[in-house]
Amino acid sequence: MNTLQRAATLGALALSALLGSGCTTTAIVLYAYDKLTEGDPKPCYQVSSVERALTARCGSYRPGSLLAKDVTAHGLEQCPLTMAAREPRYWPVLPELVAKGAQPETCTVAPLVALAQASAAQGHCPDFTRASTAERDALRWLAEADSRSIDQEVTHMLSCPSARAAGLDKVLDNWLAQGVLPAKGLWFSPLAAVHPDYLDSDFVRRAEAQGHSARAGAAAGGYEEALRLGHLQALDWWHARVPELVNQVPSPGAGRTAWVPLARVANPQFMADAGAQARVTDYLLAHGADPARRLPHDPTQSVLSYAVAIKSPMAPRLQEAATLVARAPGRTARTAAAALAPVAVVEVGTVR
Repeated sequence: MNTLQRAATLGALALSALLGSGCTTTAIVLYAYDKLTEGDPKPCYQVSSVERALTARCGSYRPGSLLAKDVTAHGLEQCPLTMAAREPRYWPVLPELVAKGAQPETCTVAPLVALAQASAAQGHCPDFTRASTAERDALRWLAEADSRSIDQEVTHMLSCPSARAAGLDKVLDNWLAQGVLPAKGLWFSPLAAVHPDYLDSDFVRRAEAQGHSARAGAAAGGYEEALRLGHLQALDWWHARVPELVNQVPSPGAGRTAWVPLARVANPQFMADAGAQARVTDYLLAHGADPARRLPHDPTQSVLSYAVAIKSPMAPRLQEAATLVARAPGRTARTAAAALAPVAVVEVGTVR
């Protein structure tokens, strides 16, 4: 029933109640009203103070409005801390929830993991610089009080540009100092998890000193993200530590095969921007990537034959480099790249 029909029906019921008399008429009207509004959200005055604060239709949250008893008996299907952390518009509620005893252990999904997953799905970092000092303190507390926050996506989020600007990356330093990011036994690689901009940081240097391996980080996806984003400074960082990555990235684990960066970049589904494809292709060639390299998953194909088969816009570029190598004995892909028609190599901006 639409709003206009409902209003007309309710008006008729009200008129019936006025014209009628006795308890029976009133009971019938109330029963009819309940049926008409069945399934509608509860009026805001009937829900808990916590649910009201986390419900957009109930208006803006008022600091100090949460009742301590509602923090545990909130009536919500989801954990209030998770709801408040996941959506930046509800961050103002976080400090009062924490102050009045809300505990992340009661949440099925860790609050910061929910925020990191939502941010990853949207393809960008939350704007932590817009959070108040109290909100940042609450977010930091969630990171340090809930061990489930020690997570790959949370690490990426806490090392992104806006998190660094808000000082939240210090959480990563604390984790490292507390020994909760061990080089052995941790299910993810911090070097793979951090934002590509953050590879040249004290945190990463300390992680390396504690035994975290660039080779393992590359296999775990760190190199692939830098490649996908066309982040040339990050690629420089990886190549300085593991030079052979330019031609082959190790298998990430059992049942998976190693892969060739030049072939991956040639695929428009991996890097749809043709300009970025050309820049990264030239970058890889200039660092020694070989178009004749055989593909680990299909040794019958080279990078070049694969690029031709999928009609990659990079196929002519790779063919030119391969031809230059073939025509000049002793010439390598690296020296052939120097002879190619120049393409301006500029760093592609990162998304997350």
